[in-house]
Amino acid sequence: MGNNQKKQNKKGLKTIAIHHGKSYADETGCVMPPIFATSTFEHGNKANFDYTRSGNPNFSILENVLKGIENSNYCTVFNSGISAVTAIVSSLKSGDTILCESNLYGCTIRMFEKIFRKFGIQTSYFDFTNKEYIQQISKVKPSLIWLESPTNPLLKILNIKEICSEANFRKIPVVVDNTFCTAVIQKPLELGATLSLISTTKFINGHSDALGGAVITNDESWNNKMIFSQKSLGLNPSPFDCWLITRGLKTLPLRIAQQTENAHFIANELNSHKLIDQLIYPFNKNHPQYELAKSQMKIGGSMITLKLKLNKNETFNFCKKLEYFSLAESLGGVESLICHPTTMSHASVDEAVKNTLGINDSLVRLSIGCEDAKDLLSDLLLALDSF
Repeated sequence: MGNNQKKQNKKGLKTIAIHHGKSYADETGCVMPPIFATSTFEHGNKANFDYTRSGNPNFSILENVLKGIENSNYCTVFNSGISAVTAIVSSLKSGDTILCESNLYGCTIRMFEKIFRKFGIQTSYFDFTNKEYIQQISKVKPSLIWLESPTNPLLKILNIKEICSEANFRKIPVVVDNTFCTAVIQKPLELGATLSLISTTKFINGHSDALGGAVITNDESWNNKMIFSQKSLGLNPSPFDCWLITRGLKTLPLRIAQQTENAHFIANELNSHKLIDQLIYPFNKNHPQYELAKSQMKIGGSMITLKLKLNKNETFNFCKKLEYFSLAESLGGVESLICHPTTMSHASVDEAVKNTLGINDSLVRLSIGCEDAKDLLSDLLLALDSF
């Protein structure tokens, strides 16, 4: 067999992220697809678009890249991560129960408790690092299981494969919010999840200039539900945001590699600082699920959580003293950020719940960017040593 007849090797993730496929502008030969800034399409067009609320070339381009890097069959994009949450939960009915990992993103909890509970959808929370989750599933009999791993902001690692195996046996769909990892680090669908949810605002875009979300699945019926939700609830993104996210995605593997290298260096150097009560990083040997993290994740990621030996005012002052870490919501951008979860990302979570979980005034979450690692470490040390 000639070389030109040899079967082509499976494309690598970096290649998939850059070569997104169809541009819907073949007649121009454009390397980067344009922004299709139109609300309406003429009837009978070859691509079968009709109205941007129910589809747009920029949506399809981004969806193709995302399902490519996840090695999945289907993807639906939304205007934010919370819109992706809305799309999934709105597919349930009154009387259904979602069994959730006890440590979830605060805005997800707010959505469950302040919005969908009014419509009869119940939630139950459990620590899925506890092996008794099997008994909890039997007790609650949920319609859906909702996980994060690593969790936000405590960076707990859940055994996704084991949990999904039990859920699949019981025919219970599982959602894994994979925002902190993306497919570069772990692929929930390959571990048995039904749905992989991503806030594309974060690492996928990576430049803090666009909002977006996505749900990826291999299940055709769930894909149909996501398409229906996108159109009927008006959860569609804008063509411009999809264009920005597609552009940002091209450097996703490179950015995550650099951010993870920085985070690993900083975690090692800060681990024994006298003002840090606990440093939480999945690939830190002191992490309670270190071995699981090493087996489930390709690399440790770029999120670090610190429990400081400081009071609330001192913790805020520490955050404000930093030069290269902006005190801000969000994460995953090329720039480093620091977040105070109890008053920011988890401000809407009940105080008693936060206290039970250990999300207190002395806890901060670092999103490590692409700056020089030594500059970031120096910044953190100067701020810590000022106390």
